[in-house]
Order: sequence, then C-alpha cells, then structure tokens
Amino acid sequence: MKKLFLLGWILVNAILVNAQSNYPFNGLDMNMGNLSRLSNAQSRSISPENFTGEKGKGAMADPLKQKGQRNVANAANEARDLGQGWKVNPFIIVDKGETVTIAEMEGPGAIQQIWMTPTGNWRFSILRIYWDDEKEPSVEAPVGDFFCMGWGEYAPLSSLAVCVNPGSAFNCYWKMPFRKKCKITLENLNRDEAMRLYYQVNYTLTPVGEDEGYFHAQFRRSNPSKGSMHTILDGVQGKGQYVGTYIAWGVNNNGWWGEGEIKFFMDGDQQYPTIAGTGTEDYFCGSYNFDRGGQYVPFSTPYAGLHQVIRPDGTYKSQQAFGMYRWHIMDPIRFDKDLKVNIQDLGWRHGGRYLPQQSDIASVAFWYQREPHAHFPKLPSKDELEVIK
Repeated sequence: MKKLFLLGWILVNAILVNAQSNYPFNGLDMNMGNLSRLSNAQSRSISPENFTGEKGKGAMADPLKQKGQRNVANAANEARDLGQGWKVNPFIIVDKGETVTIAEMEGPGAIQQIWMTPTGNWRFSILRIYWDDEKEPSVEAPVGDFFCMGWGEYAPLSSLAVCVNPGSAFNCYWKMPFRKKCKITLENLNRDEAMRLYYQVNYTLTPVGEDEGYFHAQFRRSNPSKGSMHTILDGVQGKGQYVGTYIAWGVNNNGWWGEGEIKFFMDGDQQYPTIAGTGTEDYFCGSYNFDRGGQYVPFSTPYAGLHQVIRPDGTYKSQQAFGMYRWHIMDPIRFDKDLKVNIQDLGWRHGGRYLPQQSDIASVAFWYQREPHAHFPKLPSKDELEVIK
C-alpha cells in the first residue's frame, strides 16, 4: 500500500511538473506576436470594486449593509433598487490633504496597465509607487505630469506607453515588475477640495526574472530655469536603463524656444556627456521648430510627440506652453554605474545668436534600475507645483 501511495504521489507530481513545463511563458512582455501563448500567470485587478484584487472578491459592496461607511458603497443611493453585485462602489473620495493607498499586492508579479480619471487640479494629486519593502517611493510625480498632462488641460495622446483619451482618461502601459510586493498611494495636496477618483490597476502574478529592473519615475520643475539649464534627472546610482522623458515647457519670451540640446552623462562622465542631442524638437523626434506654414503642428506617435500646444487666448492665457514626450522603448539609454540627464533652455536673439532663456520647465524622467535607488529630491511645495490659470 505504501509503495502504491508513493507511486501515486510521484505520478501526480510528475503530472504537475509536466504541466508547468508545458507553459514556460511567464505572461510578461506581451505583444501581438505572443498573444496566442498560454501561461500559468494569473490575472488580477484592483479597483474600488475590489480593493484587494482577490479572486472572486469583486463587486461585493452592499448598498444596504454598508451605506454611510466612508469610501465604501459610494454609489449606494444610485444602486439602492438593484442591490449587491451592481455598480455599488465604482469610485473613492480622497479628502482634502489626505493620502490614500489605492492598491497593495503581494508578488512576484507585474503591473501591466493603470487607468484612472482623477478630478480636481492634477498638479495637486501626487502618485507614489513603492516596490517590495521600500520606505521611499520609486515613483513620485503629480498625476497629471506622470500621464503627460502637466498643464492641467486635456490633450489627446496616443502612444505605446501612455494614452490619454476623452475627457480625462489617463492610461499607462509601462511594465512594472515586483518580487515581493507593491504599494500605490495617491495624495491630495489640495486643502480646499476633495477629489473623486475612478481607477483600475491590472496586474499579473507570475515569476519575475533575475534580470528584471524596477520601474522609476521622478518629477522636477525649474520655474524659471537656472543658468538656462533644466535638470531632468541626477544622482542615479546603479545599473539600469533610461526609457522616457515628458516635459511641460512654458515659454516666457517670443520666438522659437527649443534650440537647447539634451545631454546624457553616464558612468563617470564629467564635463562632457556620452550622448548629446542636436536640439529640443530633434530629441522629441520632430524637426525645424515643429513648424509647418508658420504654425506649430501637434502630433502623437507610438514613441514621441508634441501632443499639446497651448496658445494665448488674447486675455488671461497669455503665455505659450507645450507638452512633449519621448519614449526610449526601442533605444533605451543603458548605464552601468550612474546617470545624469539635463536639457538646455535656449532660444534666439538678434544677429543669429542663441538666447539663454528662463523658461518654466517641468519634467518626469522614466527609467528602470536595480534597487536600492538614490534619494529623490524633495517634491516642490503645493504653491511651487501650481500651474497658474
């Protein structure tokens, strides 16, 4: 009997091992070419209708039993005739000055998509993401700038990494692997107004390879730029790759403003960088001032775009402003030890000479690296973040 039991146990385990080996694909790095591949990865999703992402735990809010509880059954009145299982808690309220954990999950796994539509001032809502046991975030940026809407106004954007759809639908498809756990928070800096937030975080539970780096994003603002230079990223230590730049550029003078070059200082570079661009519009994959027929021409492509052009309206909207993105998806900037990225703030003056400018430049840098990461600079205060409208 014992021999039969042992034989049965061996047989069952052999079947399980064989089943695992039949599906070696971990469900990451998705594209049109591998959609047909089966995997043992498990799909999960966190939203106000399932705060934990647990299997079979979605849409459980009860408009009768939970009515009146904070952040639970927020649509209780609307669902009172239909009851549990309907649209009972599709959003949360982030109170004035409050920080809310909107998602927390155990790994290993990876976030594959984030959708949200926050109300209020997008510069006053701070998104933070923590990997594994971090005390400091690896992602820290105003939600508007993280989703390339730094000026607080909607502009259509269609790219591989980020898309923004009518009327304020923020989406990102950055791959965000984690080994132990992940925590996402949202802080409402606004002391005058609560925020309503609909959101969904789609992720998968699956093994994560040893060579997978952690996703990082950092916000900086120069208002105005100092020495006609804006630092996009500095102080990065370790091995990784730089994968994207978003810039909200406010111009404080007439004429063409984008002659400045971007510079990537890596692995011990001092005075001179290893990678130097040829101009602002060139880095963002445009040419000749983004100008056709004397007009700026917005564009949005999978890898780069000038998706937002804000023009003076003749009254209080007096300054030109621009939103641009450049994703290094096919050409990541790889570094082994350290990385610094800056961009010059140059226009033109008379006589065919460059004009050192003092623009309002806000940026988000996106990169992957092994942890631990260096300390982020202190986030600007609410007043220093604000876009005056």
